Amino acid sequence: MTVEGGGPRRGPVGPEVWEVLHSADAGAYLVDVRGRILAVSARAEELLARRGEDMVGQDAHDLLHRREGGVAVQRSECRMAQALMRGRTEQGGQEWLARGDGTLLPVAWTVTPYRAGGRTAGALLLFHGLDLPGGEAEERPAGLLGLVERLALLAEATTTLSSTLEVENMLDRLAPLTVPRLADWMAVDLFTEEGELWRRRVVRQEEDGYARREDLEGPLPPVPLNSSLPPASVLRGAPSALVGPGDYAAPDSGLAAVQGDLLRATGIRSAAVVPLRAPRRVLGSLTLGRAAHRRPFEVSELALADDIARRAALAMENAQLFERQRAVAETMQRHLLPHPPEIRGLELAVRYVPAPHASQVGGDWYDVFRLPDGTIALAIGDVVGHDLQAAASMAQVRNMLRAFAWDYGQPPSVVVGRLDQALVPLSDAPMATMLFARLEGAGDPEGGPWTVRGTNAGHLPPLLISRDGQARYLHGGHGALLGTGLETERTDALVSLPPLTTLVLYTDGLVEERRRSLDEGLARLRRHAAALADRPLDVFCDLLLERVRPPDNDDDVALLVVRVPGG
Repeated sequence: MTVEGGGPRRGPVGPEVWEVLHSADAGAYLVDVRGRILAVSARAEELLARRGEDMVGQDAHDLLHRREGGVAVQRSECRMAQALMRGRTEQGGQEWLARGDGTLLPVAWTVTPYRAGGRTAGALLLFHGLDLPGGEAEERPAGLLGLVERLALLAEATTTLSSTLEVENMLDRLAPLTVPRLADWMAVDLFTEEGELWRRRVVRQEEDGYARREDLEGPLPPVPLNSSLPPASVLRGAPSALVGPGDYAAPDSGLAAVQGDLLRATGIRSAAVVPLRAPRRVLGSLTLGRAAHRRPFEVSELALADDIARRAALAMENAQLFERQRAVAETMQRHLLPHPPEIRGLELAVRYVPAPHASQVGGDWYDVFRLPDGTIALAIGDVVGHDLQAAASMAQVRNMLRAFAWDYGQPPSVVVGRLDQALVPLSDAPMATMLFARLEGAGDPEGGPWTVRGTNAGHLPPLLISRDGQARYLHGGHGALLGTGLETERTDALVSLPPLTTLVLYTDGLVEERRRSLDEGLARLRRHAAALADRPLDVFCDLLLERVRPPDNDDDVALLVVRVPGG
């Protein structure tokens, strides 16, 4: 039955939405955030044997969604209704819609949200009849996704994949872009830095999210030079290909045998194998698989899979470059940051925690070394910047400080003043903060009191905690940061360290947080450090980082803690 007077029934929507419905090559209706129908396409009227004006304003689930046999389906068990509520693009098959003439229409469907004014305003549901009354099959466009959805999917892929610089995170984001929109399963194979091939993801969708088949992941056989079967051919640069279990009945290589095992273990009956091709090389391959309940892939669908894979490969190559830079910077930084020396009767502990993002590595450092007169030099600092250049600049500052401190044997303020004068002409380091101090008392044969004499070049104040948990910041000896090019007078502060006193030197990543002021961060550090005053020093450091470091911290942290012996 076809309703006369075709044309989308507008409802309370704008002309641009009307155009989308009018151009859809499938049945389509638009719903608001409550699931009420706003507009209906002419094709939907035809397929559902209903007039659009009779549908607008009604709850789409109550009006249309049914089980096989016409039984009403609970909203909590209806995949279409749940997809509308979740507000994300999903698709499915073998669902039924109630037609106006009392019959049921088996459909394959896709739900995708739409936005208005920057907010989710509702969703568009596209459907294709699988078996029209009278036995006439509905001709379905290749791949189910229409032009509007394809463009929306590619835009989403670009935004989603390019917004992270971590490969693992990117692989997690790739799954919802492909499953279940294009396939029931997704598998990703990637080359390592050493040239080995690893299966990094095998994923399918479940009711509560995405499930990995980690038993199918791991190292793969090498890529053969003469295999004609995907993924070997694709990894060597061949175009995308469609395959099924029968293609691997007689595998021509170890890699082909593993691919056949994947199809059998997952129940895939049709697969598209697509190269992850970056501008300079093939990074790996993407396998999209459909089970028996869905129609096989068609050649016309490979273009969309290629577009998604190309975007994924470009973003993945950028992420690998950033991860490589981060690894180099972290290795460089860890080798430059020393283990504290063994000093009789004195406890020393250090910690360095890199920033969580690849671009946030570099400038924080600490140092502990013995001077010619037997005193112990303590230093902590932060070079401006969060990249490999900052790490290199940090090394220059640290080495220059060691040379000046060893050669001149003068008070910390004089050493830091000489360093400041030399920093601009002799190094590439930008501005930096630093706290430099001499810990005196280690060589006293009478076991006299320990003292710390230091100067502060724009750094955060050290924290002193007594054995009974009283904590205070040391603000003496504070001066301008390094690298300004301005002459400045620097002073020293001398502080006595009673038995079992704990001295904490730290960088700003421990206390700075976007949502709170610096004073709040310093107060939090003082409170937790006081509560941990009686803990062993290693436990003290670990718990302090755990409790004080902000959860959304995007900076690295250096920590140097000294505890003097008991009386």
